This record gives sequence, C-alpha cells and structure tokens, in this order.
Amino acid sequence: MTKPRFITFEGIDGSGKSTQSRRFADHLRAKGEDIILTREPGGSPGAEEIRALLLTGETDRWSPETEILLFTAARRDHLEKTIQPALADGKTVISDRFADSTRVYQGATRGDLRGIVDSLHSLMIGREPDLTFIIDMDPETALQRGLARKSGEDRFEDFGLGFQETLRHGFLALAHANPDRCVLIDGNRTADQIASEIAAYA
Repeated sequence: MTKPRFITFEGIDGSGKSTQSRRFADHLRAKGEDIILTREPGGSPGAEEIRALLLTGETDRWSPETEILLFTAARRDHLEKTIQPALADGKTVISDRFADSTRVYQGATRGDLRGIVDSLHSLMIGREPDLTFIIDMDPETALQRGLARKSGEDRFEDFGLGFQETLRHGFLALAHANPDRCVLIDGNRTADQIASEIAAYA
C-alpha cells in the first residue's frame, strides 16, 4: 500500500505548474494511486470564493498585508475541507501552489513581510508538503504565456516583468533553502521532457 503523500507544484506565473500537476496526477493514477488534484488559492468552495477576490481586479485592490490574510484564510479552508480529509482517507494530494507561493509572492516581493507570513503559517496552517516541485523558467517567456491565456485572473501578471523576475529569484532561494523537500525543475523545455523528469519521482 502506497503511503499517501502531499505534493505541491510551485513557480512563477505561466511556468507550467498546472499542466505538470495534471500530468503527474494522471501518471500516478495510471500506477494505481488514488489522487486528489487541487489548487490554490482555491480547492474548496469557500477558498474558491476567496480566489475570485484575490486574482481579479486592479493591482492595488489589496494591500500586501490584506493579501496575506486572504490567502491564509483560503488555505485554512482548503486544508480543513480538502487536503486533510483526503490524506486521512489514504489518498495522495497534488496541489497547484501552497504556502511557498505566499512566502514568495507576499513575503518577499510585496514588502518585507516574510515574518508575518511565517507566523500566520505556523499559527493557522502548520503543515508542509512532503515533496515540492519548483518549475523554474525564463520570466519573460512565462509572463507572455500567462497573459496569453486571458483567464481573467491576471492580477499578479499585471504587476509586470520586474515582479516576475523578483518572484523567480524568490523561488530559487526557497528551493536552495529547503533541499529536503524541494526539487528544482528546468521549465525551459518541452512539456513532455519536464513531465518525464517529474515522473521519476513517482
């Protein structure tokens, strides 16, 4: 019996996280694992409502501090309603983003707020993934890809290239600081090549 795992995909906007999380979920299902594929912000009804607040509207809609509170509220609901019950049922959970995104997006790039992010995480979440794939790719290419989707959830892409470059450095630093759970993946390749590398961790 395979032990249930909590696996996350991280990276800048447009880096291919959603595609690769889906492909890895399909790969594990084909091997017979029971998989829950989810995302942040979102992943539960309440968290999906908060997602709409966070990812739409003008760039100055929320202050960094308010963003941290909203993301933490969404994550808490996601954890309670989706992640913990699935793991308790013996399922593996794969999430497109989790707490590392808040550490980088709000903690490192929207002001020097990492201490607040870490404190809230410790108080309200208290859970880390078992394995995290950080997909690293050229910020300009990723931004063009993200904007081309025209998803309507472009608030963070609208901060521009400089913001995405800062995010990339934040994710690289996070990967190097957490080598026990973070795997850095070169995203400047075809989707098939990336998926093949990630599949080795099944």
